[in-house]
Amino acid sequence: MSSIPADDTLLRRWRAETPGAAAHNHLNNAGASLAPAPVSHAINAYLAREAELGGYETEAEQARLIESTYASVGALLNAAPRNVALVENATVGFALALSAFDFAPGDVIVTTRNDYISNQLAYLSLVKRLGVRIVRAADLPSGGADPDSVRALLRDGRTRLLAVTWVPTNSGLVQPVEALGDVAAEAGVPYLVDACQAIGQLPIDVTRLKCDFLSATGRKFLRGPRGTGFLYVSDSALARGAYPLHVDMRGAKWVSADAFELVGDAHRFENWEYSYALVVGLGTAARYALEVGIERGGGRARSPRGCARSLLRCPVSGCSTGDPGPPRS
Repeated sequence: MSSIPADDTLLRRWRAETPGAAAHNHLNNAGASLAPAPVSHAINAYLAREAELGGYETEAEQARLIESTYASVGALLNAAPRNVALVENATVGFALALSAFDFAPGDVIVTTRNDYISNQLAYLSLVKRLGVRIVRAADLPSGGADPDSVRALLRDGRTRLLAVTWVPTNSGLVQPVEALGDVAAEAGVPYLVDACQAIGQLPIDVTRLKCDFLSATGRKFLRGPRGTGFLYVSDSALARGAYPLHVDMRGAKWVSADAFELVGDAHRFENWEYSYALVVGLGTAARYALEVGIERGGGRARSPRGCARSLLRCPVSGCSTGDPGPPRS
């Protein structure tokens, strides 16, 4: 326990605010973390009000609280609220970003050999439907995409997008996303980051990443509810007129029979219908994470890993670990 980057008082408080921690050791934070009590309380209070008042009426009454979620999520990213779109999960956000590109046969998407399966499936669907090409960069000897390999691939004039998973699901690898952002910026190629496993665990600054889009979830290290996520959309992407393939009346106004007008911010990537109880829960989780501090909370999340790896690698176990790095998540 000496490696925990928090004193005993803080650790006791975090455990007291996590009712499930009293009953068992939860080791599936990369799937879905145990939510702290303030998150559960916020969701339950909103649902109770909906039962009393009605869904649309409660949304109107709680508009300020709902709107605060955008600011809280934006603070996690060093982004303005206008650049945040709320979605159901990271995969939905990632797919919405992909749908903003008018891919044509022969267009190239550059990605890595360490990706989330749903993202790879989305690429392959684009190959079958639209005739795009998927090119995967070589890895560094220590693991993670080689920026020089990415740089060479982005020289192809048909390259339309660089898409990278920051922390792949099936290992502890942390990809060099900032270095890859520099490469994409140099080449003038849009950059999409899947931060599903990074949010809440690692500090995120979209200005340092230089990304056009970043998708993330609420349920993992951010400790929010399942069924929540968000998509960051940069000002430059908004200015280019990026919008999802199936924009709805949340994201655009129907101005005439054959024309629509996009809203000015990232709301154009949202749908009209939400579980606003979960939106409020996501905002509460974001504020909780900000209060704890991402460095401190993320450090606590990572602290047991060294012990686990050491035990697994000992001669008695006969095991080895297959996660590349450093760094490791």
